This record gives sequence, C-alpha cells and structure tokens, in this order.
Amino acid sequence: MFSLAFMRNAYLAGTFIAIICGTIGVFVIARNLSFLTHTLSEIGFAGAAFGIFMGWTALSGMLIFTVVSSVIVGQMSVKQSRREASISAISALFIGLGILFLSLSNQTSSYATSILFGSVIGIANTDVLRVALLSGIVLLAMLGLYRPLKFDSFDAIGARVSGLWTTAISVVFLVLVAMSVSVAAQIVGSLLIFILLTLPAAAARYFVHTVSKMIFLSIGFALVGVWVGLYLSYLTNLPVSFFIASIECVFYFAALGYQRIHVGS
Repeated sequence: MFSLAFMRNAYLAGTFIAIICGTIGVFVIARNLSFLTHTLSEIGFAGAAFGIFMGWTALSGMLIFTVVSSVIVGQMSVKQSRREASISAISALFIGLGILFLSLSNQTSSYATSILFGSVIGIANTDVLRVALLSGIVLLAMLGLYRPLKFDSFDAIGARVSGLWTTAISVVFLVLVAMSVSVAAQIVGSLLIFILLTLPAAAARYFVHTVSKMIFLSIGFALVGVWVGLYLSYLTNLPVSFFIASIECVFYFAALGYQRIHVGS
C-alpha cells in the first residue's frame, strides 16, 4: 500500500487532519458549536466550487469562503432561538451556489463527488504541504489561545466576570474552525467534515474528564478513524469517508454504552 505515492500522501495528510480535528473538536463540543461545523461544510463546498470556477485550487476557495463566513454565521447563530433557521437558510444558499459554480466551470459530476466526499487519489505532494502548513498554523494558534479558550469554553460566565476578551476569543476560534474545515475536507470531503470535528471529541468526553485528556483521546479516536478508514478504502476501493464515519460512530456509541454502564453501576 505504501509503495503508492497517493496513499503515502493520504496518510500524511490524514494524520495532520486528525490531530487538528481532535484538538479543535473538544472546544467545538464544549462551546456547543456542532451546528457551525455542519453549516461550514456546505459553505466549504461552495467555496471549493468557486475556487475551481476561478481557476484556483479547491482549498483556496474553501479557505476564503469558510474563514469569512464563519464569523458572520457564528454571529447570526449565537441565539439558540434562531440557530435552526439560520442553518437552514445558509446551508440551502451555499449548496445552491456550489452547484451553480460547478455548472459554470463545466466540471463533471465525479469532480463534484470528490469535493463533497473527499478523494484519496487526488492528494498530491503539494496538497500535503498545504495541509501541513495550515495544520501548523492552527496548532500554534491553539497553543497560544489554549488557556483563555479553555476558560471561556468551560466556564463562560466566569470568563466574562473576570474581564476576559470573550468576543475576540470567539472570533479567533471561529476562524480556526473554518481553517480546520477547509483542511480536513481534503480527506473526508466538505459534506462529512463535521464527523471528525464532533464525534471523536463527543466520544472522548464520556471516558475522561479533564481537558488535556479529552484532547489526547479525541486525537486518538480521530487518528484511528482516519488510518483504519484509509486502509479499508484501499482494500475495498470504497469511499474513505464511509469508513471514517462508521468508525467514529462506533466510538461514539461505545462511549454512550460505557457511560450508561458507568452511571448504572
């Protein structure tokens, strides 16, 4: 398997993606922003299609669309009462835009499928370098933001009372989420990106109860899902996103079972 260049690239890129998704996902869950990752997946699809239409790379288009819109969408959906309406309207708009851009760029339906669900074969050396660079930026930003972000995510009231710049922290975090969505779409695809950004972290919180342990376990779940998913995809020639989704769902339901047994005992 590793004699094939595209599989080596897929494993390298997948490793970076799992690390940043496992890290970011813990705070996505803590801040109840799972809805945002779902919305950004549709925005990412439109951005990728726009990038192809303009003659850019799909990643460039996704970065522009997701980074700009993450702050806007996040501010529109702050109130619980209007989250559902905001998600429905924005998702519908950007899915339509993505289809429009693909149609104007005369790309085939198979290309649309690779944007939506990812493509292992399409990962080149340059893609790995871009993923590594963006992952490094996200991780360095998370390292610098870790303490105030942890405070704001797990004790929002205390953070506001202490005078922490919660608004600035939220904006920076939303931008980091958008960058993670764009990076991870290289493997999972824009439609299913919320899987890696939510399920590993959601499962980890049932097994451990400190932030650092949640991050490490979440990264572990994401790595296993990506690595095993790539291997099974290689063996069966089926979409890697299917296997990653299935593996992460197994982790999550196992965590629910563990929690039920633990609470029952």
